[in-house]
Amino acid sequence: MKISELLKQKKPIFSCEFFPPKTEEGMSQLYETAREIKALEPGFISVTYGAGGGTRDKTIEIVRKIKQEIGIESMAHLTCVGHSLGELKSALVQIQNAGIENVIALRGDPPKGSAEFAPHPDGFKHAIELVELIRKNFNFCVAVAGYPEGHVEAPNKEMDWANLEMKVRAGGDVIITQLFFDNKAYFSFEKKIREKGVTVPILPGIMPITNYNQIVKFTQMCGAKIPDSVQKDLEPIKNDLEAVQEYGINFATRQCEELLMNGAPGIHFYTLNRSGSAKKIVENLKRKKRLY
Repeated sequence: MKISELLKQKKPIFSCEFFPPKTEEGMSQLYETAREIKALEPGFISVTYGAGGGTRDKTIEIVRKIKQEIGIESMAHLTCVGHSLGELKSALVQIQNAGIENVIALRGDPPKGSAEFAPHPDGFKHAIELVELIRKNFNFCVAVAGYPEGHVEAPNKEMDWANLEMKVRAGGDVIITQLFFDNKAYFSFEKKIREKGVTVPILPGIMPITNYNQIVKFTQMCGAKIPDSVQKDLEPIKNDLEAVQEYGINFATRQCEELLMNGAPGIHFYTLNRSGSAKKIVENLKRKKRLY
């Protein structure tokens, strides 16, 4: 089922993002995790796409297996990095032939060792162009990325959000946001996007805090901010992994509950292939009747 159709059912859903593991053991663990998550009735699972397309075949095989064999709707990531127009079309045909109906179209991050994004000579500079390609030639539900606190490379939030509007106008059906910890950022972002006449669903992206050093690194990379109050709470326990994880579960549960109570159509969890915290958060939300 297309995720755009799933969201029309008006029931809050949750979804999870995975990345392709490097080892066979890791692949087996990922599929076992997906089977465990299935019991909680996720809306879909998305699978990332390595810089330069290095995991293309793995990504497509994982989304195929999750949908066809495990029975969870899935979404394939596709990025412009390192790909010619012909290679992008080939990847989309592969995704289509695997029976996948959902794609998230991304420009992508520069490969390791590269300071900035450099398009393929016969490729695309912007995700807008990839969205246009998909909409013109295929029948996927197309998701696009939104940044409540602005993309790290954008001169300002207003310009970044104008680009997001263009991605939606080009054919984006759903917006999935970058991670954030301050719900005010999401609500302000949503208001500004709606004022532009954008009506597609906006799924908030949530990364449960499980490791202090890791979350500091991630926020520095993606431009998200850790609120002062959260920083203050974490400081005394930052070296106690169990305490940090418990704090992360409780904080994200409250964060997700507020988002859902104020109209968010669901929650998209960035799991880093470790679903324990996300599962507990979903269980908390289901117990509170926030997710169905």
